[in-house]
Amino acid sequence: MSSAAAIILAAGLGTRMRSGRPKVMHPLAGRPMIRHLLAACEPRFARIVAVVGPDMPELEAAVAPHGVAVQRERLGTAHAALQAMPLLGGHPGDVAVLYGDNPLITGETLGRLLAARAEADLVLLAMRPADPGRYGRVVLGEGGMVERIVEWADANEAERAIGLCNAGVVCAASADLFRWLAAVRNDNAKGEYYLTDVVALARAEGRRVRAVEAPEAELRGINSRAELAAAEAEVQRRLREAALAAGVTMQAPETVFLAHDTRLAPDVVLEPHIVFGPGVSVAEGALIRAFSHLEGCAVGREAVIGPFARLRPGTVIEARAHVGNFVELKAATLGEGAKANHLSYLGDASIGAGANIGAGTITCNYDGVAKHRTEIGEGAFIGSDTALVAPVKVGARALVGAGSVITANVPEDALAIARGRQTVYEGRGFKGKGK
Repeated sequence: MSSAAAIILAAGLGTRMRSGRPKVMHPLAGRPMIRHLLAACEPRFARIVAVVGPDMPELEAAVAPHGVAVQRERLGTAHAALQAMPLLGGHPGDVAVLYGDNPLITGETLGRLLAARAEADLVLLAMRPADPGRYGRVVLGEGGMVERIVEWADANEAERAIGLCNAGVVCAASADLFRWLAAVRNDNAKGEYYLTDVVALARAEGRRVRAVEAPEAELRGINSRAELAAAEAEVQRRLREAALAAGVTMQAPETVFLAHDTRLAPDVVLEPHIVFGPGVSVAEGALIRAFSHLEGCAVGREAVIGPFARLRPGTVIEARAHVGNFVELKAATLGEGAKANHLSYLGDASIGAGANIGAGTITCNYDGVAKHRTEIGEGAFIGSDTALVAPVKVGARALVGAGSVITANVPEDALAIARGRQTVYEGRGFKGKGK
């Protein structure tokens, strides 16, 4: 880790998102976008300060344990960065300013930004977007150093033809950066203090300014739901590529959606149309069949999940267990080799190794006030369409007849049947009328 510090600007309301939530709290791959940027920054910056707006407790909690500065008036990006001065003004190293709504910057790019400070007094990130649009253009001079940044509205035809565009991220020595920030003026159409003006201030002092290029996919900001969707697609592309490189088979990668922390071991096979929420691990050789949804769960070696299965938080599927179509588990353990193959709900349950759960079985775990557990022993057989009214225990190797409502414990090796007696009335059936 370097001795540099980072300021992350995160005070924006994101009005184009049309949301009451702070813009940087909108999720990508199951976590707020600000946490993606923090994950890239934390190994490379000794100190991090987030600049937030007033009354953003959710955001302040999300950036903990890092420092927080509050921008009480939204007067522009330079003004926002200056709010971190009480926390970082005496910092002995470099300070970089980044944007919380620019969460796709990689650690490798941040490393190149910091390394470039050895050759320049001020370093900025730049990109060559497919459509430069209204980005500010970076004008290079002798030795490839930055001469100036020209905003699109002020650029002439030749300058608008420049493909290198400013991404807004800057890095300089702490003393220089805060001096330049304090000198930025707001004599512009919006009356705001712009961070990019530090480039002109540095050049006015004869300082060297260098641009470090990075891919557009890393540097584009997120200001709308459409841009959020595009960023999600980029994050998913990265996650899928990493999984494939690690030995995971995906039959249709573009249909599999991963969370930021999904852990897939080698030789896992993923069929199409699978969604992983946060907190999922899948061990070697497991097969996840199509249209399954997994969140907060662990899947063991060579287990089979789905199709159309749902594993909710707290679920553990042990080695070689099977979870079939339209089966849902929540806070449940399915033991080694156990099977629940059809149309079942197993919540707050422990199911022993080798047990077999028949179609239509449910654990009645909620009594309207509290949740209760069901325990099913090793090798037990639960007949189809059984309701297990928790709290209840079914012993090892016990049999439960189909259609039973089990309200009392079943001992080991016992047979339990709890259903109404069948009654047959001769001659009262359908006599063929209308045939």
